[in-house]
Amino acid sequence: MKQGSSNRKVNEQAREVIASTLLFDVSDPRLSLVTITGCEVSYDRSVCNVYYTADKDSYDEVADAFKAASGRIRSCMASKLSWRVAPELRFILDQSVDEAQRIEEALAREATRSGADDGEDLDD
Repeated sequence: MKQGSSNRKVNEQAREVIASTLLFDVSDPRLSLVTITGCEVSYDRSVCNVYYTADKDSYDEVADAFKAASGRIRSCMASKLSWRVAPELRFILDQSVDEAQRIEEALAREATRSGADDGEDLDD
């Protein structure tokens, strides 16, 4: 989807406010090691998809914590932003970090295997 500069600014503003809210206004320890990677705010600002990353072992706990804290985050967001409405927050796990790590590990294994193969060819 093509984004205009004003929509990018709205998305970034939402991301900054939500990240700040998690850091300073929400005391749930399950959300302490969560990173907000991005936000997509609808054009009418009624919905905000919030993308986050967390430790692989705590995906379910973090999802439950977001469900419990979404009202608090939404009210903090409403007080910090001068938007007409406080958007409905939808928290979505961003698995791109996990996918990048998986690809990096596969490339490292392949490089190690190729290096071993190349070394054998030189000895022959």
